Formats: sequence, structure tokens, C-alpha cells
Amino acid sequence: MKLFSRLMPSSGIRQVPKSVTVHAVLLAYTVIALFPIIVVVINAFKERRAIFRDPLGLPDSDSYTLMGFEQVLLRSDFGLYSWNSLVVTILAVGLVLLLGAMAAWALTEYKFKGNLLITFLFAMGIMIPIRLGTVSILSLMVSLDLVNTLTALVLVYIAQGLPLAVYILSEFVRTIPKELTEAARCDSVSEYKIFFCIILPLLKPAMATVAVFTMIPIWNDLWFPLILAPGEETRTITLGVQQFVGQYVTDWNSVLSALTLAIVPVLILYTIFSRQLIRGLTSGAVK
Repeated sequence: MKLFSRLMPSSGIRQVPKSVTVHAVLLAYTVIALFPIIVVVINAFKERRAIFRDPLGLPDSDSYTLMGFEQVLLRSDFGLYSWNSLVVTILAVGLVLLLGAMAAWALTEYKFKGNLLITFLFAMGIMIPIRLGTVSILSLMVSLDLVNTLTALVLVYIAQGLPLAVYILSEFVRTIPKELTEAARCDSVSEYKIFFCIILPLLKPAMATVAVFTMIPIWNDLWFPLILAPGEETRTITLGVQQFVGQYVTDWNSVLSALTLAIVPVLILYTIFSRQLIRGLTSGAVK
């Protein structure tokens, strides 16, 4: 018995059920999160009758069809909508990362009057939804003659994503050793080179985290494209899908097919940045 107790300590025995419980909860959450996506993708390849008759069933030889994808590609300018969403997302995320990193570095590294006030304002930006200021934003864009332009969407999405980016990156900047910047200053390295050559490369894991958290709400947003850029030339994917949704009749094949095509870029980008996302969450973003 003594030998058995040495090989199987009681603490290890108690940890097994806890580990199983944690993995069971995570598995259940994964199933819940993926279930809507799986349902959308499955029904995108089925006929309309099959969608309502058996929404959870896989497409078979009788129900399989690509009619929805054909309608999306032929009846709508899906390529333009995808390009608009891609341009807005890339520009907004890129500027959020750059400006957020610069603001986080300045608020963390330098002490000046108004530092605490600016930090508080960024915190308020996280707590207060930007949609509460929709009327004021629309009035501002009208006065600047930016309605029905992608520039309006980019500016709004920068304002939307910047507070969270500054918060996450500030927490990560605090984990960078001060000796690195002090040694660089002793060698007469300029502040710009310190930021772009030393600090920015070290922020890559946290920036990947910010990129994912910023990219998904922008790509899936319908509110601001509908209000600020409803024109045919400036529609995004989410707004372009709405043309298949009617007041009395909805082309569900086309809607589900368009949503399936819209999911693919997000999944690809998430797969690319998944490792950096995990590193950012575990090494600095939650400290």
C-alpha cells in the first residue's frame, strides 16, 4: 500500500476529476459556439424545402444544391461587397494596432499632465457603446461630406476598437523590461527607433490578440454600414446579404450561402493568428 500511495499521490487523484470537469466545460462551450456556424454551412448546400424539413440533417443526393451560391454570385455584386469589407477591415485593424501601440507606449512610458485623464477616457470608451452616439456620428459625417464612403466606416471602427487596444497593449507594455529602453537611450537611440525597432516587435503576441478582437466585430457589423454607407458602391458583405431578405419572402438559400462565404475569410485569419492570440492572452494581456 505504501508503494501504491507513492506512485499515485492523493493530490494527483483529486486533480483528475477537476481536469475532466474543466475539459468538459470547454468542450460544451466549443460545441455551443460552433453549432450555429455548422448549421449555416450545412443548410447552404440544401434546397429550400430541405432546410425547413430537416435543418440539422446533412445534404444528400436529393437535397444537395449549389443554387444559393449561384444566386449570390450572379444576382449580387458579391465581389465588390467582399472587397469593401476587406478594405475597411484591413485599414481599420491596421490603424487600430499602430495607434493603439503608440498610445499604450506613451501612456505607460512617459509621465505628463493629463496622463491619468487620457487613460480614464480610453476606459470610458470601453464601457460606453459607440452606437449610443450614432446620431452625432451621422451628423458629423454629413458635415464632413463622408456619407457613403469607406472612410467614414474606417474612422468609426478606429474609434470603436482603439480603447480596448490601448488597454490590452498597455498591460503588455508594462511587462517589457525597462533595461531594454534604458540601454537603448544610453546608446543615444532615438525614441522613434526605440518604439519601432524594440517595443513594436515585442508587442506582436498582444497585437495579434487585439487584431482578432477588433477584426471580427468590424467584419460582422451591420449597424454602421447601414447608416453611414448604404450606397451600392460602398456596401459591405453583411449589408449586401440583406438584399436577399424580403418583407414577405426570403431567399434562404442565398442568405445562408452568402453567410458561408463571409465566414471563410474570418476562419482563415483566425487560424493564421490563433497561435499568436493564445500567446498574447497568456503572456501579457491578462496580467
